[in-house]
Amino acid sequence: MPPLQVARRPTSALYAGALAALLALAWPPACLAQAAATPAASQRDGQRDFDFETGLWRTHVRRLAQSPGAAPRWLEYAGTTRVVAVHGGRANLAELAVAGPAGRIDGVALRLYEPATRQWRIHYANLGDGALTAPLAGRFVNGRGEFFGDDRIDGRPVRVRFRIHCPRPDRCLFEQAVSVDGGHQWQVNWLATDTRLGESAG
Repeated sequence: MPPLQVARRPTSALYAGALAALLALAWPPACLAQAAATPAASQRDGQRDFDFETGLWRTHVRRLAQSPGAAPRWLEYAGTTRVVAVHGGRANLAELAVAGPAGRIDGVALRLYEPATRQWRIHYANLGDGALTAPLAGRFVNGRGEFFGDDRIDGRPVRVRFRIHCPRPDRCLFEQAVSVDGGHQWQVNWLATDTRLGESAG
């Protein structure tokens, strides 16, 4: 879920659900063009698209760590994600709590539906520093969510892509990738697998 790390944290850029703080920031025009892949998708009402995620999930996260002069390596975390729908499903809150040998990741993602554009915006904050990352925006098409945004890593501008896919009702996959060349090439830096533990977020 980062969400869900959605851009800078844990790669200094999360979830994201995941995982998701919380202002409706403007979505750059470039995101609109990239997310509106098909005219049919832009016309459907998607305000119930996140209903599938409400509840408690067991979360396994793999985060790509990159340090100057060192080879990239994947860090592993495990814990839970709890998703609560609010305002009749037009918004939801995802709480991420995972830990591993590299430490803890605690974060919150707010997903907001915008009826005028029929798109979702994902906002994420890492509770380690309370910083709100730049928003991602997009929609679900044929059951798959794809969201885009712009951020900065180590002062360098990057394009961020976040994908959600649930091959089964009790299993969801999340992938975050970044691009330094405007979206021509992508590097995956965050992978999460959620397995359902409960039917309701309570």
